[in-house]
Amino acid sequence: MAPKNDVVFRAPGRTFVVDFLTAQSAAAGGPVGRHAASVRRSAERYGEHALPLLVVPFMSESGRRACSEAGVQWIDLSGNARIVAPGLRIMIDGQPNQFRTPGRPPSVFAPKSARVARQLLMHPNREFTQQEIARATEMTPGFVSRIVARLEAQGYVERSQAKRARKSPDASGTETRRGRPAIRLRDPTQLLDDWREQYRFDGHRILRGQVSARSGESLVRLVDDALAGASIPHAATGLAAAWQMTHFAGFRIATFFVDQDPSEHLRRTVGFHEVAEGGNLWLVNPNDSGVFHGAELRDGVRCVHPVQAYLDLKAHPERATEAAESIRTLLLKGGVNDG
Repeated sequence: MAPKNDVVFRAPGRTFVVDFLTAQSAAAGGPVGRHAASVRRSAERYGEHALPLLVVPFMSESGRRACSEAGVQWIDLSGNARIVAPGLRIMIDGQPNQFRTPGRPPSVFAPKSARVARQLLMHPNREFTQQEIARATEMTPGFVSRIVARLEAQGYVERSQAKRARKSPDASGTETRRGRPAIRLRDPTQLLDDWREQYRFDGHRILRGQVSARSGESLVRLVDDALAGASIPHAATGLAAAWQMTHFAGFRIATFFVDQDPSEHLRRTVGFHEVAEGGNLWLVNPNDSGVFHGAELRDGVRCVHPVQAYLDLKAHPERATEAAESIRTLLLKGGVNDG
């Protein structure tokens, strides 16, 4: 008998065990990974030659990786597929998502909403109440509650079975203990991968310029000192932050988040000349101040948290790909760590 929720069909010499995801479920890599593992286990009940097959409206890049890691074949209803077995090879790619909803659906990775993901990824081994997340991210409890609900629906977080205790006065004014369910990440690596897939560095306002400097490192010191001297909240990111964190690779382009446009005085101080493209100094006005959360001094230079630097490197040239992998390996332990 087929396990519950499985569809099984047979062709000459083959047995396919199939699982289906809705458009909402398939939007996040977490559910894809869990369904892939589930259908794989189900297929094993039918013998070693049974093929687990996952069907979704559109398979994201993170979902494809999850299927590959689980050894699961897949088809999406947008026209893409990967089914590879002895004597069978179906590989179709490049078809666009036919199931996009009108307008811009709410996303847990939207600039302000992503503060919750960032907070959880900065401390992946911890449990938080929603009140704690609200305080750490400087957002209202109601807004945090909505984002946490979406993260939970998409399979990124779960409620702890053990409840966090909190003191609160009852009607008589005495102290009682009241349990609050704690929130924890199910799979930090999946959340980081899916965020990076959707992250758009060009969603920030980027001012590119050229500054005379002997090296990328001397440029970073010059700019960091100038911004600190002007009392402008700032943090290095991208290649500059990667260098301060890992000293993995030399760089030419220094990138800083700044919470205000650079004044003429600051430009003159560092010798900044704006250019349309390229340049060796990028001053970035972020689309949300959450990029500064977790920033700290790294070898004397204020830098974003490694999670933020990893995201930002996606859009950088030079040896950005290698620098991102260095951060991930050394500081995020393949996913994220509790820094």
